[in-house]
Amino acid sequence: MKHVIALDVGGTGMKAALVGADGTLLYEARRATGRKRGPDAVVESILAFAAELRAYGEEHFGESALAAGVAVPGIVDAEQGIAVYAANLGWRDVPLRALLGERLGGIPVALGHDVRTGGLAEGRIGAGLGADRFLFIPLGTGIAGAIGIGGTIEAGAHGYAGEIGHIVIRPDGPDCGCGQRGCLETLASAAAVTRAWAAASGDPDADAADCAKAVESGDLAAAEVWRDAVDALAAGLVTALTLLDPRTLIIGGGLAEAGETLFTPLRAAVEERVTFQKLPNIVPAALGDTAGCLGAGLLAWDLLSTEVSA
Repeated sequence: MKHVIALDVGGTGMKAALVGADGTLLYEARRATGRKRGPDAVVESILAFAAELRAYGEEHFGESALAAGVAVPGIVDAEQGIAVYAANLGWRDVPLRALLGERLGGIPVALGHDVRTGGLAEGRIGAGLGADRFLFIPLGTGIAGAIGIGGTIEAGAHGYAGEIGHIVIRPDGPDCGCGQRGCLETLASAAAVTRAWAAASGDPDADAADCAKAVESGDLAAAEVWRDAVDALAAGLVTALTLLDPRTLIIGGGLAEAGETLFTPLRAAVEERVTFQKLPNIVPAALGDTAGCLGAGLLAWDLLSTEVSA
């Protein structure tokens, strides 16, 4: 059975799959990234995991994978196949495409940015299915975005397109790791809500999910923390839709797991802020934590179709 290898590399774990030509997940597996062992060990873990997947496909499906796709965090030069920088993995300028190609017997390998790759999957087979223009924004430790146009993801001239988390919302706000103050992700990410709720509740172990539960139970302090985050998020989203005019706005990541506790006030806050802009459909992501892996599979199949057409 024809298939490709798909890998989604995160800061703490890796998700992988063998993906059929119709997008079916034929086999799934997970491993720890092992970042505490250092960047070289992380790279070796990725290579070894990919080799395991190749061997599994040969044994169970009677043939080797035709290609591989891998999604990684940080700054990615997809054209050159280089994982340029990832703070949470500690690596710089890793020629990941070449290394994987060598380990996998010379098959073609596609490398992609994790959020853009997840956005590709959401756009083609998830919540953005049928939308010619969409914006995918996962709310996790940080906030990034994937700009979908006609079934592809716009990376920008230098590969930095979609970094909505670094729109400045409150110039006098918290310091951001990018060097600015008051960036969207310092105010409205899951990590930001966790920090604010831990401080407001006096519980250092409280997180964003706990805050959402407290909001649902009518806790006034939690409601204030949540309202601040939603207000900041709405401001950032209106800036984004002013620039990009998406037909569908897909919200994913940990914070979106709060469901209508997030989406009801968020839709209202965005609607209050728009003036001439067209209000997009604001919907939850459909693929959950499999989006990156499915997207990596799509990258691999796209690579094969490009080679055939060339």
